[in-house]
Amino acid sequence: MKVSKIDHIGIAVKNLEEAVKLYRDFLQLEVTGVEEVPDQRVKVAFIPVGDSEVELLEPTTADSPVEKFIAKRGEGIHHIAFRVDNLEKALEEAKAAGIRLIDESPRPGAGGARIAFLHPKSSGGVLLELCERSD
Repeated sequence: MKVSKIDHIGIAVKNLEEAVKLYRDFLQLEVTGVEEVPDQRVKVAFIPVGDSEVELLEPTTADSPVEKFIAKRGEGIHHIAFRVDNLEKALEEAKAAGIRLIDESPRPGAGGARIAFLHPKSSGGVLLELCERSD
C-alpha cells in the first residue's frame, strides 16, 4: 500500500453553518463546496488547506455515526483520511496484517472519493479512513 498524503481531517460538528464561520471568517479559508452524503447521513463542507482539506461533518439524522460520535465524545476530530493509490489492495493488505476493518470493500464518499474505514481498536483509538481519488 502506498500512502501519498493526508487527504483530509474530518471534524464532527453540530451545526455546519456555525462551524464554517471560524474557518471562513477568522482563518480566512475558502469553503469550496458543501455536499450531502446520504449513505453516511452527513452534510460535509470542504475547506482546502495547502495540499489537504478539512472536512466539517454535520449529522443529518439521529442515527448517523457522526451524531453518535458527537453524543459520546462531543464535537471534534472524527477521523484522519490517508490518500492511497489502490483502495482494494490497501484493504487486502490491512486485512492480511490483522487490522480490523469497518468496511470490507470501498464505498462512495464525499467529493467523489472511494473510501473505507479502519476500526479505531486497530489504530490506537483513532478512526482512520483510506481514500482513493481519481484526480
